Amino acid sequence: MRTATLGPAQRAESLASMAERELDVLVVGAGVVGAGTALDAVTRGLSTGLVEARDWASGTSSRSSKLIHGGLRYLEMLDFGLVREALKERGLLLERLAPHLVKPVPFLYPLQHKGWERLYAGSGVALYDAMSMARGHGRGLPMHRHLTRSHALRVAPCLKKDALVGALQYYDAQMDDARYVTNLVRTAVAYGAKAANRARVTGFLREGERVVGARVQDVEAGGEYEIRAKQVVNATGVWTDDTQAMVGERGQFHVRASKGIHLVVPRDRIHSTTGLILRTEKSVLFVIPWGRHWIVGTTDTDWDLDKAHPAASSADIDYLLEHVNSVLAVPLTRDDVQGVYAGLRPLLAGESDATSKLSREHTVAHTVPGLVVVAGGKYTTYRVMAKDAVDAAVHGLDMRVAECVTEDVPLLGAEGYRALWNARARIAARTGLHVVRVEHLLNRYGALTDELLDLIAEDPSLGEPLAAADDYLRAEIVYAASHEGARHLDDVLTRRTRISIETFDRGARSARDAAQLMAQVLGWDNDQIEREVEHYQKRVEAERESQRQPDDLTADAARLGAPDIVPL
Repeated sequence: MRTATLGPAQRAESLASMAERELDVLVVGAGVVGAGTALDAVTRGLSTGLVEARDWASGTSSRSSKLIHGGLRYLEMLDFGLVREALKERGLLLERLAPHLVKPVPFLYPLQHKGWERLYAGSGVALYDAMSMARGHGRGLPMHRHLTRSHALRVAPCLKKDALVGALQYYDAQMDDARYVTNLVRTAVAYGAKAANRARVTGFLREGERVVGARVQDVEAGGEYEIRAKQVVNATGVWTDDTQAMVGERGQFHVRASKGIHLVVPRDRIHSTTGLILRTEKSVLFVIPWGRHWIVGTTDTDWDLDKAHPAASSADIDYLLEHVNSVLAVPLTRDDVQGVYAGLRPLLAGESDATSKLSREHTVAHTVPGLVVVAGGKYTTYRVMAKDAVDAAVHGLDMRVAECVTEDVPLLGAEGYRALWNARARIAARTGLHVVRVEHLLNRYGALTDELLDLIAEDPSLGEPLAAADDYLRAEIVYAASHEGARHLDDVLTRRTRISIETFDRGARSARDAAQLMAQVLGWDNDQIEREVEHYQKRVEAERESQRQPDDLTADAARLGAPDIVPL
């Protein structure tokens, strides 16, 4: 079984190796597009490096609605090409590339008008299913169905009786976005890529007008590296304009940040066996099943403040509660909200008003020799964006390069996952873990679950739940630091796990236990453990304070009250 380890030693070796000899491709930014680009490049046989200023998926790619979808609402805009492309990708992820991470999820669309709305919406959903099946990648999901009001209320008893006259139910897919990106990075490394997080690009190396690499600061250990590459790919999402400014070039487009916030509430607060999709005056609102929780979102507002830590204001939270409560028989209150997170969508805009139509489609540009920029797009189509970016980089390489093969490259943990899932009861009996725990591990790590079970076999205490976060085993915290590149407490509680949004205390009571487990891997002394815990608790309080503020400006100021970097 192919695997890869992203521990402290591997990070140091990767930085040294990238600086030692010229790469074919250096990718800047390890969100889903950057990680996907690194995997695409290395599986074409190119020597590849990946650097990330903070943590894998620490920006947009860990703060999405966590859906893999074809974009049903884009059918209404007649954007058939985007929907067709996204449906193909959805099918690939479900069936071939990541069945352990990407799962079907049902949605109920309440109808509020008799006659015409069922015909109109039903035609759209039928076309959606037909386009999926026509691409040969729809077998993993059930077809849509029409429901009467009484049937819909049996499926979703949470709904007000007068909120619908009937309903449609259809299927899309979901994943844990941050876990998916971490897995992408590890898969790229398994095929030979070099990757380092907490490695910030401070400038580009130039020979004349050509970009020939980047200066990279090691945020953890200090020092700066010069990493030379024949082609550099800028995949920094909402930071695209900032990165491009380092070469004095912005290109024919720029990236605008649009803020979307989500609420996380306990599963028992909304009595339903299906997710919900609701129309609002601006867009759509999703109520998405999420383990023992629901995710409610999202908003869509301009954001031009701090990009690293977009803040959810009290007004944002009220907006979501007001809209979801318009259809719920038992309304949600502020006290029901366990977690809140805010993310920024990278939307493309032209350089002038005439070309400023914002788009979820992506663009790839060779803005200066040696530098490719990829921006825009949506999570579901990251693999297509990565392919296009590498295709553009290949044009600048004086060598023959193979075509993209990622359509046939499963992510780590995918191969053998279904066989292990079928054997989960036997695994539980062998290890002494409850079968529910085994299922949890298989749906997060797939066939790599054996690596966690080995940790538990060596130290049975790791088979116990983490303090104040019963959904996660202590082994997962150790594994995050030893195998998945987690460098700080925030990485583990916010991205390797979702404790920061799945508990009412936002992970504060789990912080010390998690930090002590990480210390064993990362060599922290007691002082560093205290610094990590204090930093995390300040972050939690700053987020809570920001969510009490009335608007974006005051929320941003409150969120910036916590330091960004953990002192070492």
